[in-house]
Amino acid sequence: QLPQPSLADWLVLQVPAQALLEGDALPLRCRAWGHKSVSKVQFFREREALGGPSQGAELHLPPLQLHHSGRYHCQGTVGPIYPGWQESALVTVAVQGEHPLSST
Repeated sequence: QLPQPSLADWLVLQVPAQALLEGDALPLRCRAWGHKSVSKVQFFREREALGGPSQGAELHLPPLQLHHSGRYHCQGTVGPIYPGWQESALVTVAVQGEHPLSST
């Protein structure tokens, strides 16, 4: 049997592991520990809401630009095991330019 997670581990925000470039798509997925259901999901960048709450646990950002870099997290309710809002840890997203800067 798996150990119970600490409160900080009930939710995890999943982002692609590869390097992110301008123009890429960025799916954000909010997952609950132990395949529990998560609802009323809301996504945040630098503590500012990106819309929601929604019934889905995924958010697709528009084609990335440099200003999309920052710290993201999600929150939602994981039920019925633990009622109330839960919040994931912060995940840093770094968007790089499509072309390296040329030196002049």
